[in-house]
Amino acid sequence: MSAAAGASARKPMPSALTFDLVAKCSTTKARASTLHLPHGSVPLPIFMPVATQASLKGLTYDQLAQTGCKLCLNNTYHLGLKPGQAVLDQVGGAHKLQGWDRNILTDSGGFQMVSLLKLAKVTEEGVRFLSPHDGTPMLLTPEHSISLQNSIGSDIIMQLDDVIVTTSPDHERMKEAMERSIRWLDRCIAAHKYPERQNLFCIIQGGLDLDLRRKCTEEMVARDTPGIAIGGLSGGEAKEDFCKVVDTCTGMLPEKKPRYVMGVGYPEDLVVSVALGADMFDCVWPTRTGRFGNAITPYGVINIRHASYAEDFSPIQDGCTCTCCRPKEEGGLGITRAYVHHLVAKETVGAHLLTMHNVHYLLSLMGSVRQAIIEDRYPAFLREFFDKLYGHRSKSPEWVINALRGVGVDLLAE
Repeated sequence: MSAAAGASARKPMPSALTFDLVAKCSTTKARASTLHLPHGSVPLPIFMPVATQASLKGLTYDQLAQTGCKLCLNNTYHLGLKPGQAVLDQVGGAHKLQGWDRNILTDSGGFQMVSLLKLAKVTEEGVRFLSPHDGTPMLLTPEHSISLQNSIGSDIIMQLDDVIVTTSPDHERMKEAMERSIRWLDRCIAAHKYPERQNLFCIIQGGLDLDLRRKCTEEMVARDTPGIAIGGLSGGEAKEDFCKVVDTCTGMLPEKKPRYVMGVGYPEDLVVSVALGADMFDCVWPTRTGRFGNAITPYGVINIRHASYAEDFSPIQDGCTCTCCRPKEEGGLGITRAYVHHLVAKETVGAHLLTMHNVHYLLSLMGSVRQAIIEDRYPAFLREFFDKLYGHRSKSPEWVINALRGVGVDLLAE
């Protein structure tokens, strides 16, 4: 069905969100907005931590709330395996299961086609998995994915899409996956039982082929879902290609809907993607890198396992307001690099402290991004950000310089 035919034949989808556009950058495509969801308002742009199994590894939900998090992710595929749909129905959804009274977004399970490819087979019907836990067969169809997400009760639910790594040389398979994702969206819309309280987002596919991305974007926009995601990226593609896809898709998206680029978490990727017009991001990287002993700072990632931190009694990051770095007299823990160095190779609490700091850092970064957009000084913010990260913005990677130049910011200009 064509976009025009689909749009004319379909009633507008009910929406359980409102999207208030607060400010737009006068130079780049960056936007500041507020997303009002069933479990509270969320300031955009936003980074969303990933709590795959209804738990952010290493943190209690009180600790997650202390980072300022208003919206986190759960994974449909994993929760469908354990605790399973019957338990979710019995307890009344994932909010009650995990004791989280803020917003949840659930991925559909589509990404597992990539991450668990040896265990999965894709057909028009759906994705047939072998459970990574016990080898039990599981068929994830668009209808079953939506049914699971209805039971989870997440505020934002994602369509099941056909996900192919962007580096795949098989253009026909990429085209097939893009077209199948459109067909699967129609099945997801038909299966969605609670559109008045859960927001279904479509996912734009098409690999690195900009013509496929344009076609998919046109079809997805015509379906008028409450929000729109750009999927299939962060799969090892060149950053130049990543930026071209994001820029192309956002240029075709409606202004009054949230735009979610899936799987993005490096600070430089976040600030550039915002400049290209994106609003929402998620990634396991800040929590995973914390478990490896790494702390995210404005000056880059530091490995606190290194012996040079054994006698460093400064906070993880000077001036950081997270619970770990904040001095005790200001209500924080007053944790030093030396203490985390002492713990991180031996005690799990070291990883917990770094996770708390890293999540707070990215949420705080996005808060600063939002404020810079509201004050219409985002180009200046970008220059300051890359000055810190690389010693001077002129040392920024070529992909950063080119992407920002494309939206009116010349990092090389003094």
